[in-house]
Amino acid sequence: MKRYTELFRIPNVWVLVLACFPARVAYGMVGLAIFFKVEQATNSIAVAGLAIGLNGAAGSFTAGIRGSILDKYGQKWPLRIMVPTYASMALLLNTMHSKPLMLTFAFIMGLSAPPINLSVRPLWKIVVPEDFLRTAYAVDTAIMSAAGVVGPVIATTLALSSHPSLPLNICAALMLIGGGSLAITKVSSGWIPEKKGADHLPLWKHKPLQLLMIEGCFIGFGWGVFDVAIPAFTTIEKVPHLTAWIFAAMGVCNILGGLLAGLVSRKTSSLRAMRRAYAVWFVVSIPIAFTHPGWTMILASAGLGLVGGAIQVFYWEVMEAIRPKGSPTAMMGWLWTVEGTLMSVGAMVGGVISEKRSPTFALVLTSICIGAGYLILGIGKDRLKAADRIPTDEEDLAAMKDNSPTNL
Repeated sequence: MKRYTELFRIPNVWVLVLACFPARVAYGMVGLAIFFKVEQATNSIAVAGLAIGLNGAAGSFTAGIRGSILDKYGQKWPLRIMVPTYASMALLLNTMHSKPLMLTFAFIMGLSAPPINLSVRPLWKIVVPEDFLRTAYAVDTAIMSAAGVVGPVIATTLALSSHPSLPLNICAALMLIGGGSLAITKVSSGWIPEKKGADHLPLWKHKPLQLLMIEGCFIGFGWGVFDVAIPAFTTIEKVPHLTAWIFAAMGVCNILGGLLAGLVSRKTSSLRAMRRAYAVWFVVSIPIAFTHPGWTMILASAGLGLVGGAIQVFYWEVMEAIRPKGSPTAMMGWLWTVEGTLMSVGAMVGGVISEKRSPTFALVLTSICIGAGYLILGIGKDRLKAADRIPTDEEDLAAMKDNSPTNL
């Protein structure tokens, strides 16, 4: 724990953690808030899954564009425009009762999604020294996971209460608080976009990114199916309140996994650590298909979250090692465009499969997709070799030089 104590003594670490947390809770809520809103209004799991899918697809489709905008113009004005727009769309969606209107506004809401995580990730590299970067990524992953725990619990509890309209209203309020706070911090508003290298190529021609996009297709689809299969399963079994407990157990263990990954020695390369964790992730994903809403599903989801939290930390390190100079948010954005779009497709497919066939079959698809992602990374590991080494102190300093702000 000494490592984390030292991290939080660094100026601006607490600023990033506290400023973005409410907005991340909003993102943790939004999927289930939309699901229960649409399901209660239409009495259809398939339509609810379609609404989540449209919302996610819209947000993902523009993630790369928004990342490119941040890399070119900074974070100040994009956040100050998109945060209130997103909150307004959530409030408007909550007033809808017509199926076409709800689907339309779920899509529009996704288009206006503020790039909170895209904004926070590159800020860590200028706030903390390079030797604390893995620990900082672990904390950031833990914060996202904590929001992923709190968000579903709040959304599910309120949706099943006597005030089912509250989830989307609370989501809008939290986005205004968190997104607005991040937008006015000196760390974010003073962030200077990184200069592109002289040999800069379009990101879509970058071979390591191509590989991660292919892997992201499978992981995005599988995770989209999972996100709908769980609430669909609990709803079909008439225990919808267990949705919050399942996602909460997964989220708590995700936090623990991320924090444990942050303590892994930097003598272990990011790529090697990620591939080892990925193999374990596939193994622990298999039991989820044999579970039923209850303690078995809670335990299986907890194992999935524990290993998944560790993978997120190593994944960001790998991405940072292989990305072209001048693309700290654009590369992440385009990855999320692909992964998020397939996640949306998975949500739509997961809703239909869960309603027409079985949620169990949907959970089998999640495990298959994780296995496919692991195989793809193994086949194309040579494209990620830049992440399979330990950087020298001189390289660390050189990497940080162009990112050092003058107003922190």
